[in-house]
Formats: sequence, structure tokens, C-alpha cells
Amino acid sequence: MSSTDRLVVPVTGIFIILLVQIMLWGANFLIPLTAAILSYLVFNRPRRWLGRLGLPDLVIATLFTALLFVMVGFAMFWFAEPVSDLIEDLPRLLREVETELTRQGGALSAVNDAAKALDDAVDGSGGKTAMEVEVVEDSAATLTIMSMAPRLLSQVVFSIFMTFFLIASGDFFIRRLAESVDSLEDKRRAIEVIHSIEDRLGRYLGGITLINAGLGLCVGLAMFVWDLPNYVAIGLMAFALNFIPFLGAVLGAGIAAIVAFATFGNFWTALGVFATYMALTSLEGQLVTPMLISRRMRLNTPILFLMVAFFAYIWSVVGMVVAVPILIVAKSICDQIEGLQRIGHFLGDSDIEETAAHDRAAPRRAPR
Repeated sequence: MSSTDRLVVPVTGIFIILLVQIMLWGANFLIPLTAAILSYLVFNRPRRWLGRLGLPDLVIATLFTALLFVMVGFAMFWFAEPVSDLIEDLPRLLREVETELTRQGGALSAVNDAAKALDDAVDGSGGKTAMEVEVVEDSAATLTIMSMAPRLLSQVVFSIFMTFFLIASGDFFIRRLAESVDSLEDKRRAIEVIHSIEDRLGRYLGGITLINAGLGLCVGLAMFVWDLPNYVAIGLMAFALNFIPFLGAVLGAGIAAIVAFATFGNFWTALGVFATYMALTSLEGQLVTPMLISRRMRLNTPILFLMVAFFAYIWSVVGMVVAVPILIVAKSICDQIEGLQRIGHFLGDSDIEETAAHDRAAPRRAPR
């Protein structure tokens, strides 16, 4: 083994560590930039279609970004109040749930008594403290929202303006990518990779958005039937959280159950609300999405879970949302590049890969 080969593993490890550190350090810049690049890839197909109708790229970019600004403004105007009310009420609801569970006794009361006894034994104070300080947390959620709102809004505005410049540039970056490779075959392959990414991202994000909108409507109607307050906010929460694989449904169902328990004070009602929410998301995940989303875009579940966990660690909630599109981009690139097709095969769902292998192995009919 040569000295160069011995350096491959440590150099690769150092590169990965530095890359993760850069992603952590530059999160406030990289998150909107990533969203803008993904938006550009999604809008490229309709941009070309409108371009064939005679519209210049600058006009198309203006139309798309104006649409994005209108959607953001509409969401802020109509939905900000119920969503902020729900977020502000969550600490109070949690306290009410804890108080109700403690009042009803049972296992939670025994656990609390045991915890207090353990604290007294460790402190050795016999339950006496020098001074008790009561912290009022009613405004904590409001302060958190007010502190996060300017940064979030600035990232959204930056992402939309970056999307405008990318769309207005047309196929400039794609042409430069094709010009950066030498052979004609490599140029054709680079164009195919970009088109494959555009096709898969557009189909996935468009389909998932429509599916999540339907899910949010169904969840909101179900919460209205359960006579829950803020049922509009819970429906919007279901729409947004369903972009997060695995954790989004459980988190949304848990919040809905907390609201139900704090409202009615009944464990079985809260359990019914939780079960209703999970039943709707399970129906969407097991039946609706597999029927409407292409089989080619289904991913290896353990790898998807690791990606969601990794991006949640470095980019918080937004990272969990962009994890799936980033993984789709990675799989599209690996599927189209000959040396990386094994990685693309590894990233794909096992059932789909087995079906594809069976189709390749099946004898073909001779043409008539």
C-alpha cells in the first residue's frame, strides 16, 4: 500500500469533520441557501415550460417570487394568530395536565413523591430550603417567538430573493456545469443528472405538499368534531409537521392530546384524540402517499431516519424538513453516475430495488 492510499481514510475523516463543523457554524446562512437551491431545482421545469411560451427568465422569476411572497404574507396574516395562541398556551396546558394527573393520584403521584424523597436524601436538608423562588413562565413562549421571528423572517426573505436570482439566471449554472467536463458523454450525463433531480424533487415536493394539505384539512375537521379549541392551528400544525418523517406525526398527536386533556380533563378523550390523529397520519403514510408518490423516490428507511436525526442535530427543525429532499438529490446523483450506483442502490428502498433487479433479470420478448 502506497503512502497516498494510507492517507485516504484520515484525510476523508478530517474532511467530514470539517464539513459538519462548517454546517453547524454557518447554519443561519446555509439553511436559506439550501432552501433556495431546492426551490430553484423545483421551479426549473415550469420555468422552461413558460420560457417556451415566450416569457423571459426575469419575468418568470418575478412571477414565482411574487407568488412566494404572497403565500408567506397570506400565511402570516391568516394563520399567525391561531398558531401563536397555541404555542403560547402550551406551557399553561402542560401545567394543567401535570396538575390534573397529580390530583388524580396514581403512578405519577408516586413517582413525584419518590423523586422528592430522593432529592431530600441527596441534599440532606430534610426538605427545607433557604429560599424559594417562583419563576413565572407565562410570557416565556411569547418572548421566544419574538426573539426568533426576526431571524426566521430574514432567512425566509433571503431565501426568496436568492431563489429569484437563481431562476432569473435560467440555465446558466447548468451550462457552466456541462462546460466544466471534457467529454461529450460526460456533458450529456451531467445534464441528465440535473434533469433527474428536477423531476424527482418536483414530483416529491409537489405531491407531498398536496398530500399534507389534505391531511391538515382532515386533522382540522377531526379536531373540530372532537370540539377542541384551536382546531385550525392543530390542522396547520399537522400540515407542517408531516414534512418531518417519523417524528412529525407523533409530535403533532402528542400536542393534540395535551390540548384535549387540558380542555376536558379526561384521559380517555385525550387518548381518543391521539388515536384519531395517528390513524389519519397512518392512513396517509401507508396508503395515500405510496399510491401517489413514485416508487423511484422511496428511500431506505434506516438511512432516512439517520439523515433526519443528523440534520435535526445540525439545523434543528428546518434540518428535519430538508433532510428528505437532500437525500433525494443524493440518490438521484448516485443513480446517474456509474461509479456511485452502488451507493444509490444502498439508499433505495429494498422492495423497489428487488423489483428492479427482477425486472432486469426477466427475459425480454423479441420484437415482432
